[in-house]
Amino acid sequence: MSTALNSVVAEVTRQLTDRSRAGRKAYLQRVDRSAAQLSLRPARVDLGCSNLAHVVAPCAGSDRDTLSADEGMSVGIVTAYNDMLSAHAPFEHYPAHIKSAARSAGAVARVAGGVPAMCDGITQGRDGMELSLFSRDVIAMSTAIALSHDVFDAALLLGVCDKIVPGLVTGALAFGHLPAALIPAGPMASGRSNAEKAETRRAYAAGEINRDALLASEVASYHSPGTCTFYGTANSNQMLMDVMGLHLPGAAFIHPEDPLRDAVTAATTRRVVDIAASERPYGIGHVVDERSIVNGVVALLATGGSTNHTMHLVSIAAAAGVDLRWEDFDLLSGVVPLVARIYPNGPADVNHFHAAGGTPFLVGTLLDAGLLHEDVLTLAGPGLRQYSRRPVLGADGGVDFVPSTASSDLSVLRPADRPFAPDGGLRVLEGTLGRAVIKTSSLRDEHRVVEAPARVFTDQVAFLRAFSRRELDRDVVVVLREQGPSANGMPELHALTPSLAAMQKRGHAVALVTDGRMSGASGSIPAAIHVTPESVHGGPISRIHDGDLVRVDSRSGRIDVLVDGGEFADRPSEPRVTEDAVGMGRELFAMFRAAVGRADEGAHVFGPPSQEPRSAAIVSGGPVVEESR
Repeated sequence: MSTALNSVVAEVTRQLTDRSRAGRKAYLQRVDRSAAQLSLRPARVDLGCSNLAHVVAPCAGSDRDTLSADEGMSVGIVTAYNDMLSAHAPFEHYPAHIKSAARSAGAVARVAGGVPAMCDGITQGRDGMELSLFSRDVIAMSTAIALSHDVFDAALLLGVCDKIVPGLVTGALAFGHLPAALIPAGPMASGRSNAEKAETRRAYAAGEINRDALLASEVASYHSPGTCTFYGTANSNQMLMDVMGLHLPGAAFIHPEDPLRDAVTAATTRRVVDIAASERPYGIGHVVDERSIVNGVVALLATGGSTNHTMHLVSIAAAAGVDLRWEDFDLLSGVVPLVARIYPNGPADVNHFHAAGGTPFLVGTLLDAGLLHEDVLTLAGPGLRQYSRRPVLGADGGVDFVPSTASSDLSVLRPADRPFAPDGGLRVLEGTLGRAVIKTSSLRDEHRVVEAPARVFTDQVAFLRAFSRRELDRDVVVVLREQGPSANGMPELHALTPSLAAMQKRGHAVALVTDGRMSGASGSIPAAIHVTPESVHGGPISRIHDGDLVRVDSRSGRIDVLVDGGEFADRPSEPRVTEDAVGMGRELFAMFRAAVGRADEGAHVFGPPSQEPRSAAIVSGGPVVEESR
């Protein structure tokens, strides 16, 4: 018997549906028009003979016969394969395996196109990192180009990491009439623990160990093909694709070399073929709706997932005609308990999470608590309850699904009625500095509120130099501005984390305020990130001076500069003027920097940019309450 839906989840969904009504209607009309054009299946039957000849030309044997006939499904593979990145290297052999599975189902699968996949772990602190966020929209456009040949009845999307999965989903939603599935590659085996790795980084930043020791630690941590094992954006992506019904149940965290991984990939291939060939086919545009998006937000909060998804989920939702807002995250965070402890909000990695029960247990316990919508459409069919089952290798080499009813490790994964914390560990901050998000699931209680003088920087190098000169050995709120989407592409700022952690360990009250990103991997450091309006658009962060008292309060959800309101409002906004970014391809993305929207609107380039605040109150410049000074 279904559990009654939590009242806050129901109300957030209602409000989301109401304000999305026009956009969602227009989107579904486009999807339905495209679907109507495919009422005569397969998709290629209306091609001219010359067009069809080009489709068939590379094929041989049964594939040529299938595509030449007016029957048999055509599946387009969009892949993020490269052998530069550990997470995507396993995809090298996937197309051949998918093609074989498709033939067994009477279909033909082919690689329709590739999308770029860059690694934030390599580009951290370097110029190339300024292309990272924009790569998401390039991936969406590349996906559209791959599928634009209009000869496919279904699509399979191969991707794992940070911007790749959101980009693939956004691109596929432009072809929302097509049945589509995401196919992951799985995490690498556990190496050196994430906690040990973080401590080694802090020790190096503090000058306690040399570079050889740091390199040895890093190589022991990132050591084989597969996704990095900490719970950053890549693994948050995979969890979301499970819970939002875009994988087959429990597909996210199976190891690349596990025979079950190939079996699930084959089963996913056959499933999209079955949907496409059915009497009532349905596409990804009907799977991703208001309820599935709310489910994604709830699961993200319940697991302490990446703060990048305060932008990525907003952007995905917009692509499906849904107006998701930061307020929705904040309201849901108040009622969604934290049921997982995965680094950086605990010592375990995603392999431990998967072994404890993983996403099947997560789905089951959140459904039992009334925190997820059960009545959704998924890749596996109607109803989310089937995603509380985990895949196992059947005797015939296929996939069977069995219930996942208990956590095998309560230090990693708990039932929703016995959580680690009563709330979801993500807050939206508002105040005289605008709006920001903060990840609280890994903060100690004494770090939930930090009030200290500001030290303002406009680039990471200047901060690191000040740290190395011991200029920051005090209570301090580090303000790093001009790192927003329009300024420089909103790079992640992980290079700051070891130094900030070292400052905190020396006994100082430390926080970070930035219009850049941290991906939620800030760990024990209170980090008010994605500050919007950003500095180069005259946001309040551009008016902070060294020595201003700044308060980051994740308990009450406030981010304020404790300066007389009139004085602060009268200060000129003078963002640093720089030459256009040149080098590492950055000059090619000037149009993106000019067109990108606000962080709280998804920071995407699709549609007209908006730099107006959602609420005038957040930048009122009025006086703040200073009773804690």
